[in-house]
Amino acid sequence: MKALYIREIRGFLNSLVGYISIAVFLVATGLFLWFFQSIYNILDYGEASLEAFFGVAPLIFLFLIPAITMRMFSEEKRTGTIELLLTKPISDTQIIMAKYLAGTTLVLIALLPTMVYYYSVVQLGEPTGNIDHAGTLGAYLGLFLLGAVFVSIGIFSSSVTNNQVVAFLFAVIICFIVFIGFQFVADTLPAPWDLFFIQLSVQEHYLSLQKGVIDSRDVIYYLSVIALFIILTKVSLQSRNW
Repeated sequence: MKALYIREIRGFLNSLVGYISIAVFLVATGLFLWFFQSIYNILDYGEASLEAFFGVAPLIFLFLIPAITMRMFSEEKRTGTIELLLTKPISDTQIIMAKYLAGTTLVLIALLPTMVYYYSVVQLGEPTGNIDHAGTLGAYLGLFLLGAVFVSIGIFSSSVTNNQVVAFLFAVIICFIVFIGFQFVADTLPAPWDLFFIQLSVQEHYLSLQKGVIDSRDVIYYLSVIALFIILTKVSLQSRNW
């Protein structure tokens, strides 16, 4: 499992696509936060806060993470190396977890440079350091968990096809439904069904963590969604024996 995990990380970092994906995330967030005249511009926001970053980052993750994960199984299927991989003395679960952990590591690698934004906002505060540190760190945890959910969805999408483009589009659609779609459905329903669908929305739990309140129910929700798509990925791989 460790060898496969390292192989996945090296495969990503040794490819131009890997660096382009991370660069696109950093450039896109940087432009929205510091240059574009919009609701996400920190300088126009008038408050020492990274709320704008945590608002725009999930929207970029909707496309960035499917781009990162789309090749993880689909490329193996296209080249035929999936059969060789599955014959090695390693279980399906270990294969999935190695690829999943590699994907979440890449999300972490993409997030680490954004600490520059955190430092910048701390320096912009009046007085210096006048920022809700606990809330910011809680929001970072929420964003990482959101990315972890999207990685599990991306890996599942990659496992059901040998076409990377199809895997990408499928992942984007599912991520959109899980993140925002349930909220749209809730808006059309009467009580108490609206509250039920709101609680199914990843966005609702993300907003809760963004306030800096680390509620065990939100963390359990994230872990449950991740577990669900990892199980679905395992079922997808085992369908080869049906």
